[in-house]
Parts: sequence; C-alpha cells; structure tokens
Amino acid sequence: MRNAHGPDRKGQQYVQARLATDPVMPTPLMGHSVLAVPVAALDTVIKERTARYDASFVSTDPDFIHAHITVLAPWATKPTADDFALVERVAHAVGPFDIKLSQLSEFPDGIIYLRPEPDLELRELASRLATAFPQFPPYGGRYADVIPHLTLDRRSATVTRATVRASIGHLLPLTVTVDRIDLQWWANHGCRRLHTWQLGGYADPGPSRTPRRPS
Repeated sequence: MRNAHGPDRKGQQYVQARLATDPVMPTPLMGHSVLAVPVAALDTVIKERTARYDASFVSTDPDFIHAHITVLAPWATKPTADDFALVERVAHAVGPFDIKLSQLSEFPDGIIYLRPEPDLELRELASRLATAFPQFPPYGGRYADVIPHLTLDRRSATVTRATVRASIGHLLPLTVTVDRIDLQWWANHGCRRLHTWQLGGYADPGPSRTPRRPS
C-alpha cells in the first residue's frame, strides 16, 4: 500500500531512472506509453501473434502483459509525480470488477478483437482517466466513441473472425477480474511495464524499483 498523502514520487523517479539509464529502453520519440488493463490469461496467444508480425515488440520483461485492454493511450512519455498522483487517485476511486470475454467483433479497419461484457465499468475507468488528462485524448481524439477491446489480429487473406475463433475458442469464455492499471511502454526492442496501480488501493511498486542494466 502506498501512503495516501502526496504524489507517488518514488514511482515517478523509478520510471525516469529506467528511461534515463537502461540502454535497452528507447528514447520517448521511439515509443509511446499506454495505461492498460492486463489480461494475463491470453498473454501467450497475443505474444505469439506479436512475434509473427514484429518480434521486436515481444517483451523480455516478465511483468509486461502483451494482452491488454487500453484505458488511455497515448499517455505521457515523461510522466511527472503529479501525473502519477492523478492515476493513483483514479485507481483508488474504482474498485475491482469482473468482465467476460467471449464475443469476437471487428472494426471497419479489419482489427479483430474481443469485446468485454459488460463494458460499463471499463468505459467509466477510461472516462475518469481521460477527464484527469485532457491533454492526452484517447487515441489522439480520432474516435468519437472509444470501444473497450482486446485486440487479437487483423483481417487478411488468411485471417478472419472464423480462423481467430478457431485458434482461441478453447480459451473462451474467459472471466477476467480487472484489479489494476499497468503503465506500459511500447517500442521496438523496448516493451516494458513501468508501473502498476491497484484498483481500490494505492500504487504497487512491483517486485523491484531498481532500473535494469545490461549484464
């Protein structure tokens, strides 16, 4: 548990240290940050799919969950202590909740995804974050209605909703307890989990705050 008073300065300092000292961590211009709900039960599937398209986005960080539902992106490339405090406040105000993943849908651009049901609490969480950070509109403000989703694949000559369902159908339906927000850094050869906040509680520093260095 984190102290309720004041911003999470240690968390902010940890992220800055990783960005500054880890040679594997790219500069902000080479990637982007995402506030995401991780879905660990589907991580193997999404990690394998990611490797097929671009292996440079396969993370070596054991805390990084490739399968996720975005609640705000892109977010700050250099988050401040006040930014951390705002996310902590949002997370603290929202308790854990369950969603079910079973229905495959497709966006007009061909993205095939799982749509969480119900999605009201995810929408509320995303709305709270968007309100807290008006300088970071969801997806750069490109969409009037941001639909919570977990991306699975993109339609192609060999990929359809039917083929995707055939590959993951044995994992569905899946009930997921949404109990945290992860701060993820997405970049070629540099995907990392930088921080995590527990819903209904305070920021969880994870197993280590020490910046990773090459061996």
